[in-house]
Amino acid sequence: MQPIQLFDLTSKQAHWLTVRQSVVAGNIANANTPGYAARDVAAFEAVLQETGTRMAATQPGHFQEDSIRGSVSSSDNRGVEVLPSGNSVNLPDELSKTGEIKRMYELNTGMVKAFHRMMLLTVKR
Repeated sequence: MQPIQLFDLTSKQAHWLTVRQSVVAGNIANANTPGYAARDVAAFEAVLQETGTRMAATQPGHFQEDSIRGSVSSSDNRGVEVLPSGNSVNLPDELSKTGEIKRMYELNTGMVKAFHRMMLLTVKR
């Protein structure tokens, strides 16, 4: 039986949201660090387009590449005030990102729950 693509897609998005939340939390934690440049993750659509063939891990100890973690980079500072210490973290923007991540994660889990209920209804009949 083929895996259901929606579950795979929502799993990838949940992983992307986890990585993005980790990056945003790191930005907030380093808000007072001199010279720290704010970072962000590439958009989910861009990450999906770049996901392709991966290296095979033939032994359990082999490292596997993570294309989502590789998409983290310093965000552009256009329109963001850089402090005299060289720090470019804007706390209101970072906090709004956490709210956006929360809403996206709730939407993701809501879709999985609804699709799971729909699958259970088809099996019961």
